[in-house]
Amino acid sequence: MLLAPHAPPRSAVAGKGYWTRLLPLLAVLACATRVPSFRRPLWNPDEGYLAVQARMLAGGGHLYETVVDRKPPLLPWLYEGTFAVFGSGSLTPVRVLAVLAQLATAGLLASIARRRWGDRAGRTAGALYLLVSVGLNPEDAQAATFEVFMLPCTAAAMWCADRRRWAAAGAAVACAFLTKQTGGAVLLPVLYLLHRYGGPRAGLLRLAAGAALPVLGAALATDPAGFAFWTVTGSGAYASFTGSELHVLARALTNTAILGAASAGLLPPIARALRITRTGAADLWLWLAASAAAVTLGFHFFGHYFLQLTPPLALLATAALQVLPRERTSAAVLASACACTLFLTWGVLAPRPELAHAQRLALALDRRTAPGDRVLVWGIHPETYWLADRTPATRYLTAGLLTNFSGGRDGPQVGEKYAVAGTWPVFRAELAARAPSLVIDDSRGKPYGPDRVPALRRLLAAGYEQAGEVDGAVLYVRAPGG
Repeated sequence: MLLAPHAPPRSAVAGKGYWTRLLPLLAVLACATRVPSFRRPLWNPDEGYLAVQARMLAGGGHLYETVVDRKPPLLPWLYEGTFAVFGSGSLTPVRVLAVLAQLATAGLLASIARRRWGDRAGRTAGALYLLVSVGLNPEDAQAATFEVFMLPCTAAAMWCADRRRWAAAGAAVACAFLTKQTGGAVLLPVLYLLHRYGGPRAGLLRLAAGAALPVLGAALATDPAGFAFWTVTGSGAYASFTGSELHVLARALTNTAILGAASAGLLPPIARALRITRTGAADLWLWLAASAAAVTLGFHFFGHYFLQLTPPLALLATAALQVLPRERTSAAVLASACACTLFLTWGVLAPRPELAHAQRLALALDRRTAPGDRVLVWGIHPETYWLADRTPATRYLTAGLLTNFSGGRDGPQVGEKYAVAGTWPVFRAELAARAPSLVIDDSRGKPYGPDRVPALRRLLAAGYEQAGEVDGAVLYVRAPGG
């Protein structure tokens, strides 16, 4: 049956050389599943945003002051540190770190499964996780962005809680939160394990201290008020369900179906085991439920959000396979491997038209501006700045923060009045203090175009004139006397 946490089986204790055999195999599998990630300079705007942020931080910027995003600081700092060591012209070093993050997650899940159900379960959990981890649109699964680096922290939180190391579990929860806010959802199953093991008040205090101190440290290392605003309190409009209900629902159903297809080897054993027995690993079910709530939070359902479901799914499938005939394990791994192969093929062959568009815009920027010029790209593709190696004229790297379009809205909740509070006065002041040499309107008919944003339309009319188009994006240069 699906067992709750208990003392490790004898096989989990007695096996010699288990990890020296398993980790190289998991490493090979982790590398194989991430091969497509190295075939593109960028996979999605999140990577571009992080790359531009890292360059601005390296140039003297300050997070949540002169460089802003709705995310915690750990991943921008990781990008910045990687660029400092290897240069900022390529994301390959970050992609290598993403492979290591996937390997760490798989290893931790394997360790949890081995402790509970034995050696074979450990191998199964690690393999199933890596196989299903690429089961989304490649631009979501192959990008070196927040979820990929958050998942080792969530797995570490469960690993530590399973061993009653409460301070370390709290620190792992904090690291997950500081990578992406929804990573903090793993606190719920950790608290359940604390209760399940009859944790004393001292255990709760250690857990709380372990979780609170890193978050407090990150706030003090940046700007406490800015940290609180950009990571928690300043995203009310972004987290609203109103405005694009059908658009968001279609995205939710599509990504659920894609992950369901990728999990073809995992879901049948879970369903079969549930029919056999009602006894379950409650902490794993709670982990899955908390992760599902995190995916739902904000009502955007972007594909990469669904990656948070994959670790608990892999462990639940492993648990289910313990009560089924042994051949079902081979069938589950084989089905997962076949699905993984299809997604890897998709990743290798899938075109990236938006990347090609950003590259053409970057070429136009390079030809029309000098390296020291500041420019403004009015759109949702910050990677253009990074590809052109040009400095943004504002701390707001996308039009989304100024119009709410970054939330995936295609309906009425897009416009100046839905911007993050306080952004427009700062935006106008930045452009007045140092006007951009070139402005690219990359809205291309979207609801955040200048015809729908009067403040931007006035700015362009007052000091700029059209200088051509690139792929439907309109270029504006400073008018004489502007």
